[in-house]
Amino acid sequence: ELSEAEMHFYSRQILLDGWDLEAQEKLKLANVLIVGCGGIGCTTAELLARAGVGQITLIDADQIEISNLQRQIAYTEQDLGFYKSEILAKRLSSINPHIRVIAHTIKLDASNAEHLIAAQDLVLDGCDNFTTRYLVNAQCYQHAVPLI
Repeated sequence: ELSEAEMHFYSRQILLDGWDLEAQEKLKLANVLIVGCGGIGCTTAELLARAGVGQITLIDADQIEISNLQRQIAYTEQDLGFYKSEILAKRLSSINPHIRVIAHTIKLDASNAEHLIAAQDLVLDGCDNFTTRYLVNAQCYQHAVPLI
């Protein structure tokens, strides 16, 4: 059930044709894993946070570099050297205090993929290498978790 503060926060979205209070409550219960907090990951993470996805889990072992700033909208010069997933998590929490954001500063690999993917409602692949992409695909398939 949405709190009064959440009702105000999502009020315009709830009024949309084809969307209602029940749909917003379902979104609040959703768990989404974002693998990679670069150009694709940080943009979609922000949109999902604004929409009201209840839990967003971020995975990225990279630190922010100057070359990231022109295409990765979540980061600024003050963030250089910090972990992408941690900075993005802070940003998402400041945008929407009604959601839970979990940041992992690790690489997704065979030792942790099943644990991280199996409990998700959706996985978004924003990674930058095919080894990880194939692993994510295999785990999503095995656990029947939709993958974008």
